[in-house]
Amino acid sequence: MTVSALPSPLRSYRPGLWAQLLIALSLALALALAVVGPARLIAQIEGDRGIIPVATSSDIQIGGIEVETTGKDANEARMNGWKLAQRMGWQMLKGPSMPDGQIESMVSAVVIEHEQIGPHRYVARLGVVFDREKAGQYLVSNQGGSAAAHSAPMLVIPVLYSGGTAQVFEVRGVWQQAWASLRAGSSPIDYVRPTGSGGDSLILTAGQPGRRSRLWWRTVLNQFGASDVVSPVARLERQWPGGPVRGTFTARYGPDNTYLDSFTLTANDEAGVPAMLNQAIIRLDGIYSQALAQGLLRPDPTLYSEQQSMDAALNALMAATLPKATASDAATATASGAPEAGASEAPPREAVVSSYTVQFASPDAQAVDAALSGVRGAAGVKGAATSSIAIGGTSVMRVSYAGELGELAAALRARGFSVTVGSNSLSIRR
Repeated sequence: MTVSALPSPLRSYRPGLWAQLLIALSLALALALAVVGPARLIAQIEGDRGIIPVATSSDIQIGGIEVETTGKDANEARMNGWKLAQRMGWQMLKGPSMPDGQIESMVSAVVIEHEQIGPHRYVARLGVVFDREKAGQYLVSNQGGSAAAHSAPMLVIPVLYSGGTAQVFEVRGVWQQAWASLRAGSSPIDYVRPTGSGGDSLILTAGQPGRRSRLWWRTVLNQFGASDVVSPVARLERQWPGGPVRGTFTARYGPDNTYLDSFTLTANDEAGVPAMLNQAIIRLDGIYSQALAQGLLRPDPTLYSEQQSMDAALNALMAATLPKATASDAATATASGAPEAGASEAPPREAVVSSYTVQFASPDAQAVDAALSGVRGAAGVKGAATSSIAIGGTSVMRVSYAGELGELAAALRARGFSVTVGSNSLSIRR
């Protein structure tokens, strides 16, 4: 039997440091795939992890109103508590003085956050929803006769630090739940709140606010139909098991994660954390509203100036690499009646990106995800995000499209939708 030896260069070869590192990483990845399994890796983007935000309403809601009243019986004590909450909510809105009956006529709902009912006593934490059409005229006139301006669409990335870990949409967290429950109709900030399902947990992570790449930010914002980003950060510290919970909340905004303000709240125990988070969101919304009034909360111009400069450089490069027409070609073109190079028509302008409203049926959460996925996949669509969700009814999304409304309707029909065209809006269904 003859044994052939390896060539001398192969016998003496030893992998270098980078080669050894690459081999080690490959072995580690193979081991992780074998131990964890492909099913668990796929589960990183699947599963019931999303929380759909509440339907957006234009009404004005004031929450966290603490009341304690008495009455001849439990029902009278409860009604007295509701009337007191309505009066206190109107005062919190800084509305003009008026009788209780007139205030009650502007209330569309009373939200029970927590209540305790006794034979003659009523203790509760309530929320009051005022009809904007009825109450808005008094609030505008009382504040100098001008309504507050609204911000551009702001993508919300709620970052939670708890138990030594940072999370956004990886699991269903209390901070995500609090932001999903926010009724932002009365806020001047146009919040774009992702559901957190599907690929949202991979794109919007705790490390995303720390990115500085304008190209990456532009891609993320276009996907959700937003113009800029706000990053409310909550850090929960538990003093001991079952004891007080200390929360530190920070308001940040923009692609550079700019600091605005921070504050601290405390809950007596774990059961008081949801109420503390709701109170924190109200204060954070006030911070963002004040920043908007000061002119700070406006879309970062560098998000799009880089794109414009890159387009100009790309056009210059294309003009330099295109073959130039010879003199004979120009003479031939002139003789044939074609316009000369100097008299050529101006290049067509780029399509302007516009925002359109699209209504769609949403019997369940899967229908919402399917509609968003279908619309985002249409040609020319730059981004799509829900602005109002009504499970079991008709939901609304805001679509950024590079073209006219009719062109968007044609693109959606090509995706298999039945489209009804309205006034600057569409209605789609499968």
